[in-house]
Amino acid sequence: MAHDRPETLAEAPLGRESAYPEQYDAGLLYPIPRAANRAPLGIEEGALPFVGEDEWHAFEVSWLNARGKPIVAVARFRLPADSPRLIESKSWKLYLNGFNQTRFASRDEVQAIMECDLSAAAGAAVSVELFGVDDAELAPRRLPGECIDDRDIAVDDYTPSAEHLVVGNEIVEETLYSHLLKSNCPVTGQPDWGSVMIRYRGPRLDRDGLLRYLIGYRQHQDFHEHCVEHIFMDVMERARPERLLVLARYVRRGGLDISPWRGTPGERPPTPLRLSRQ
Repeated sequence: MAHDRPETLAEAPLGRESAYPEQYDAGLLYPIPRAANRAPLGIEEGALPFVGEDEWHAFEVSWLNARGKPIVAVARFRLPADSPRLIESKSWKLYLNGFNQTRFASRDEVQAIMECDLSAAAGAAVSVELFGVDDAELAPRRLPGECIDDRDIAVDDYTPSAEHLVVGNEIVEETLYSHLLKSNCPVTGQPDWGSVMIRYRGPRLDRDGLLRYLIGYRQHQDFHEHCVEHIFMDVMERARPERLLVLARYVRRGGLDISPWRGTPGERPPTPLRLSRQ
């Protein structure tokens, strides 16, 4: 399926032939302003209607120690949602590749360098954690709440439509999730698969309508972070919940997975978790 390259990526060396980086180079990171994608959703700079983070895992992290021996790790990065810029994933991958043949004195030095570079690119403090590949923290878990994927529905609309979001009069507090999320990369047009969780207190969401709405992202072309913000804004507008948390956990691609979450002030996601598909 043909796709249009967003204007924000006009100068990006992404989705094109790139030389494998031989050494560490912070200049490989390609930051993208969030504002351009937020404006169509009615989100103004400096007045975000949500809190949140973009949580990344990198499963192909390696560098050389001072004696030239390879070290491997899994990295977790957290970018605050109020950072003015996100970082394009393929440039992030190239940046991490640059560590592979570069010597560093210690794990702490690698972590500090990554925090410095990523924070500069995003325009806000980015946290970095480095795990051993056998660390229990990385064990797969399940999303909490009720899965709505078994609903027997007919679907003929594969673009996001908030009209599918219907609520009743009953006030509930519940957590719903689906593994049927799919959107398309705005750089390459390749499919991005994921799971999405919605935790809220407010008028009860019609499950059939919610599932149709989420399936509607199937042909939508956007970054993971902006898909989550789109879902958050639509649910807030249509359901008017007192509290809302939207969390997406996208399947790993190129050694990276991205798990953005957005919530009303005071909301936090469940204990850090990684799904089996990640």
